Amino acid sequence: MQSTSVKLLTTKIDVKEYVKNAKADGKTVGFVPTMGALHEGHESLITCAIQDTDEVIVSIFVNPTQFGPNEDFDKYPRQLEKDIARCEKLGVKAIFAPTPEEMYSDKNNLTLVLPSEKLKNKMCGKTRAGHFDGVATVVLKLFNIVQPDAAYFGQKDAQQLFIINKMVKDLDIPVNIVGCPIVRDENGLALSSRNAYLSENAKIKALTISKTLINIQNYYVGGKLMDIDTVMAIAKDTLDSLITLEYLEIYDYNTLLPVTTVGADTLVAIAVKIDGIRLIDNILI
Repeated sequence: MQSTSVKLLTTKIDVKEYVKNAKADGKTVGFVPTMGALHEGHESLITCAIQDTDEVIVSIFVNPTQFGPNEDFDKYPRQLEKDIARCEKLGVKAIFAPTPEEMYSDKNNLTLVLPSEKLKNKMCGKTRAGHFDGVATVVLKLFNIVQPDAAYFGQKDAQQLFIINKMVKDLDIPVNIVGCPIVRDENGLALSSRNAYLSENAKIKALTISKTLINIQNYYVGGKLMDIDTVMAIAKDTLDSLITLEYLEIYDYNTLLPVTTVGADTLVAIAVKIDGIRLIDNILI
């Protein structure tokens, strides 16, 4: 691995010592947890953290506990050297890149964080059993290891962001959660590490995902009453016919409870599969 100015931390002890020294110097610590394969969306989180805090730590860890048995854990993109170079360019001084064994010394007897069933049994949780248990568990572990003042998450994973905010509130975790806007490419496709799997033809199909959300928003802005049947009709007219719709649902953004009509503070969330690749997106009305 090429020499860089970024300090690569691989153990929990190293991270705790690094943060201890930073806080002893009076620095605030920002934290951006990622699974690597960094893109401009991650860059926006890192940039926000750098603007807000004195010392930023980025974690790069493909977390096995949030993948189901038939999901893409083994083939999830891993490109640590590229990720380090991207972080260095942005001004990040430290990366935490542990092994699964470092994070989970006894994975078969792991204590899990279990979010409310009412929050995780919808949207992505309907088809990804155990996913949000794994997410909440690893995020709490990372918070305990890094002990950041603020942590940064993308709005694209809206359900995840809501669950993490609820966990922090319910468990009195002393960290400020900062949600950052979705970053899209020049054509409107929400950036995702899984976009790397898409063929050029699949990328063209995928553009109809954000187009569907924009059409729903425009329909509402036009003053027309919208229920879920109308939302689904718009999707049917807009989504590429070769895209498999997993869900398209509307929720109160403040409670994540389902609503019958689109109104102010409505989250419109969508998940699809394109050539077997799962993508999610959403828009806040």
